[in-house]
Amino acid sequence: MATDLSSTNRHDAHATTEQGSGWSTKRIAITALFCAVAAICSFFEGNLVFIPGTDFLKYDPSGIIALIAGYAFGPVTGVVVGIVSYLPHIAQSGIYGVVMAIIATLSMVLPASLVYKRNTTFKGALLGMGVGAVVCLACCIGANLIVTPIYMHESVQTVIDLIVPALLPFNVAKIVINCVITALAYKPISKALGN
Repeated sequence: MATDLSSTNRHDAHATTEQGSGWSTKRIAITALFCAVAAICSFFEGNLVFIPGTDFLKYDPSGIIALIAGYAFGPVTGVVVGIVSYLPHIAQSGIYGVVMAIIATLSMVLPASLVYKRNTTFKGALLGMGVGAVVCLACCIGANLIVTPIYMHESVQTVIDLIVPALLPFNVAKIVINCVITALAYKPISKALGN
């Protein structure tokens, strides 16, 4: 029997608008909490691959928070958390780093949470992660081919040469870490939030 990880009325009946848009006070408060936690997590970054010239490939666990938010409260919440969590980095990392981080996060969170929204079972959650993983990997490689040559003043061929030794292993490792931790943490966190 499939385990339902959410409820159709998980956004509460107490809406903050007359239309009952689903953005309850609880959802707004928890979204703000997710944003704060994700923003804090985004500063705990480090390298997953140790290859000269790849210091720009940094991993942080904020994508896990955005993915859990997307599963708990839907794709829009996941997108909000994924974007807001990186805004404090504009001064530190510049627009390049922020754009790349947002692309990487949203390309995982959006497809995964859209799939899960249609099938709110554990199987649906895993399927969502699988779809999100494929989309994220493609978007991250594509974004690196377009943005990295501009940012690093390198040729596209230089970036192409990094795909197999650096970009693929880094992004695969990042996706696996995020998916495994989300799969383990989502259910207890969802229960704690009352979903």
